[in-house]
Amino acid sequence: MYKLIALDMDGTLLRDDKTISPAVKEAISKAKSKGVKVVLSTGRPINGINRYLKELNLLEDGDIASSFNGGLVLETKSENVIYQCHMPKESFEELYNLSQELNIHIHALTKDAVLTPNKDISKYSVLEAFMNDIYLYYEDSSKLIGSEEYIKIMFIDHPEKLDKAIEKLPSWLYEKYNVVRSAEHFLEILPKEVDKGLGLVMLANKLGIKIEETIGVGDAGNDLNLIKSAGLGVAMGNAFDFVKEAADYVAKTNEEDGVAEVINKFILEEQ
Repeated sequence: MYKLIALDMDGTLLRDDKTISPAVKEAISKAKSKGVKVVLSTGRPINGINRYLKELNLLEDGDIASSFNGGLVLETKSENVIYQCHMPKESFEELYNLSQELNIHIHALTKDAVLTPNKDISKYSVLEAFMNDIYLYYEDSSKLIGSEEYIKIMFIDHPEKLDKAIEKLPSWLYEKYNVVRSAEHFLEILPKEVDKGLGLVMLANKLGIKIEETIGVGDAGNDLNLIKSAGLGVAMGNAFDFVKEAADYVAKTNEEDGVAEVINKFILEEQ
């Protein structure tokens, strides 16, 4: 019997218009009433998921959310931090220099803000701030270097431009950081010890749940380790092909209530 289900948000829980379907809401409510732990596992900051937590009634005692790809895990009602990991102090300087070499945009995220040194602020930085209900600030790069408050740093640009930049990324970047592409226009750079899969394992251990009793559902590159680590790894029908290949099960798409299908098939019908 599965006791915990970790759900990615964009492209998984959410439809393309960023809403949750009635069928998915009903399935989550039923799973929770059965005592199953429902955890939103997202690359977004916590501010970017609060309204969905409220909509899904996941702001009660015992409810937990994993934000920043596992970089900040907390109890949703009390906001008590269970786990938090920041980027190394030197990270912004070396990643900013790399972004300049590659001629791509960059921004850094703290718990509640997006910060960019790019005077020509990328529309994707604006999107990040708007989508997650957090502030967007421009600061000279010299003022951003050396902070210990960044939870993740991102290269953001037009998909075609980002594709070319990724081909030129140096090997040291992958050796030092966890590098994942969460969307066509987003390349996320995280501490080596942070990813959704590690977050799931840590959370399961804390809750006394065997990893075999967990389900991980996602669609993008930052969901790969979540899917690999879970007892049952599920890729959405709209997932990248390499994500589907790593999954134990491929569900319907986010537009076809794929999350409801998974909950009904593997949780509600099994109990």
